[in-house]
Amino acid sequence: MAQFLVKVADEQGHLRQQVEHGYSEAEVKDRFTQQGYLVYWVKPRSILSAGPGRRGKLRQGTFLIFNQQFLTLIKAGLPILTALDLLIKRQRDKSMLQLLENVRDRVKGGELLSDSFAAQHVFPKMYTTTLMAGEKSGNMEEVLSRYITYQRMVQTFRKKLLVSLVYPALLVSVVTVMLIFLITYVVPKFADLFNNLGAQLPAITVFMLSLGLNAQKYGWIVALVLVGGGILLWRWKQSDRGAESIDHFLLSLPLIGEIRLKYQVANFSRVLATLLQGGLPLVPAMETAGESMSSRQMLNGVAAAAERVKEGQSLAHALEKQKLFPDLAVEMLEVGESTGALPAMLSSVAEFYEEDVQTALGAAMALIEPMILIIMAVFVGGILISLYMPIFTLGANVH
Repeated sequence: MAQFLVKVADEQGHLRQQVEHGYSEAEVKDRFTQQGYLVYWVKPRSILSAGPGRRGKLRQGTFLIFNQQFLTLIKAGLPILTALDLLIKRQRDKSMLQLLENVRDRVKGGELLSDSFAAQHVFPKMYTTTLMAGEKSGNMEEVLSRYITYQRMVQTFRKKLLVSLVYPALLVSVVTVMLIFLITYVVPKFADLFNNLGAQLPAITVFMLSLGLNAQKYGWIVALVLVGGGILLWRWKQSDRGAESIDHFLLSLPLIGEIRLKYQVANFSRVLATLLQGGLPLVPAMETAGESMSSRQMLNGVAAAAERVKEGQSLAHALEKQKLFPDLAVEMLEVGESTGALPAMLSSVAEFYEEDVQTALGAAMALIEPMILIIMAVFVGGILISLYMPIFTLGANVH
């Protein structure tokens, strides 16, 4: 379906402009007319369109607060439309406000709540699938409560990971800026000094001066090449082949690959446990959980495992065949299936590997931080020695 910019007025005369998905301008116009709106115009939305109809990225904090308030209102016995109206009136995030207004209008027009959220193309598929499971089972409160619990756990886990990475990232940034400053500014200043002195320079000093002068002269070209290479790499990563190649490279790295794999296993287990506890069948739950994976190899592996489960194989056996999941995770899932407690065992797997990731990441940072400092000392020390060595030599000759 294409995207269209729509300008409408409601019964009170309030004007609103929003993005709507549809098959044609006429189809979108008829849909709003049937809902009682006065349609001013419907225009195809180009990729570069801007303005009030443009939708931004969903903010996880705002989304969590919305779900908590939505669950509270539903538990209080309010109808879904009334709950949405109340939350729309109190919503301060303009992007979220626009999305909720579109959801409210679709529900008012007769669409299911899950379909209305899915039509926004912003909300996670796991969320819309959870809502669909709640609609089919008639137990919306329980599935929303489980999803909120999942959201809290995921956000807490991600915050811990980010906190662990802040100091190394800051350290690398400072070292990089310092080296660029030394090579592009300080070294050329010394080149001017040594040219005026006309002294015989050691080989290491000649090399460093040549590096600094070339960096100052051609640095902008190097920067353009790096930016262009980064853009090309990003575009290649969007393709299936590129994403799989990059993911295979990351997973093959000695330390980073192991941490990435464990993080993906924990994420998959957490999502699958939440969906199964919400009443979703195993195969649709696996397909939805697989789509939440950032690793292309894991995504393809889960999709292949889902096909095996369709054929009658157990979850543990299907995942074992893909040779991606750790043996311990497969064994724990096998025990969960045999005892009829698969969702609980999946939660245990998620907790185990989340703790393992945090421990491994802490150990990795403990090694990486001293290595960064040592590398910084070697580079900065080498630059300073190469620059001051001729000065020391000249001072000794004077004496």
